[in-house]
Amino acid sequence: MDFVEPQIEAYAAEHTTPPEPLLAELAEETRASLRAPQMLTGTIEGRFLELLVHGLAAKRVLELGTYSGYGTLSMAAGLPEGGRIDSCEISEEHAAVARRYLDRAGYADRVTVHVGPALDTIRALEGEFDFVFIDADKGNYVAYYEEVLPRLSAHGLIAADNTLWSGRVVDDSDDSADTRAIREFNKRVTADDRVKSVMLTVRDGITLIRRR
Repeated sequence: MDFVEPQIEAYAAEHTTPPEPLLAELAEETRASLRAPQMLTGTIEGRFLELLVHGLAAKRVLELGTYSGYGTLSMAAGLPEGGRIDSCEISEEHAAVARRYLDRAGYADRVTVHVGPALDTIRALEGEFDFVFIDADKGNYVAYYEEVLPRLSAHGLIAADNTLWSGRVVDDSDDSADTRAIREFNKRVTADDRVKSVMLTVRDGITLIRRR
């Protein structure tokens, strides 16, 4: 299901600041060499993440799901002086690609890519987070949300990706595990009186969440 007509999507991309050459190279390598290239963040969402981090002046960023690092590099470009990103990835293959591009971009000193179960990494990290980007395995979305929400700073935001799940969230015939998990997450956030949220139709759906 297309949320936006392809012509409109293309127009939006044309009127978004284009990616730097290194990001374009990363996107090309991802599509050519990694499995599931549809997970690539892409131009519009990448700029959106960069601007969120910049607008929040987020000094502490947590990313759940690095993949090849496109979103990571995008957010790193928006960090203020002294800002840091901790990014969680389950695949060493994906982490290696991300680290290589982070090093080439000059961001290796401000981004740490942790390999292993994200919940373990979150619990091992100390302090609060100014911005959290959830874009990992869908079955753990609720667990990630419950883990990070109490550690969100006073003006912090959570951004959860894929919350429209290519429209499958409104397809009653789809009862797959990932679709059920996204529906459960969406219901949990909407019913949670600890937060305020908005679901946006950016790419595959992004929900922004803050504590009340």
